[in-house]
Amino acid sequence: MSDDMLALAERLGAALQQCKWQVTAAESCTGGAVAAAITAVPGASAWFEGSVVSYSNRIKHEVLGVDSTDLSRLGAVSEPVVRQMAVGVLNRFDANLAVAVSGIAGPDGGTEDKPVGTVWIAWAHGEGQEPVTVDARCMQFSGDRHEVQSQTVAEALRGLLFIAESHL
Repeated sequence: MSDDMLALAERLGAALQQCKWQVTAAESCTGGAVAAAITAVPGASAWFEGSVVSYSNRIKHEVLGVDSTDLSRLGAVSEPVVRQMAVGVLNRFDANLAVAVSGIAGPDGGTEDKPVGTVWIAWAHGEGQEPVTVDARCMQFSGDRHEVQSQTVAEALRGLLFIAESHL
């Protein structure tokens, strides 16, 4: 893990502790790398609830509650699916903030509509009885599989940090 990635995770942890928030993740194309970045920070158990690596559509549906029609019609790499992943993991864990990622890290699997490097990221947050707010973005990363995954993790952490710091 790069020093920059660790620094992002450390800043996230500090902000979450100040907010008294817990964070969670639902990951597909990163295969647990977001959780690994977060847990590289000593003391992360104070602000990291856990994660779900939902690589298959079955797990996205059965564990995270993603609509099976959206999965079959739109595919796992789509805005509605990643939004549902974020809300699903937020609802299943005792957390205030969640991130979800789904994409095509390559080297295969890309199409004309969704080339390799296409990644959807969603961030969901809510506190107590407040409604959950969800923001999602489609990113187009470049490089090999490892580089796409690393860029995805960094963007996921930056989004979490932005939300946490805006609630200080």
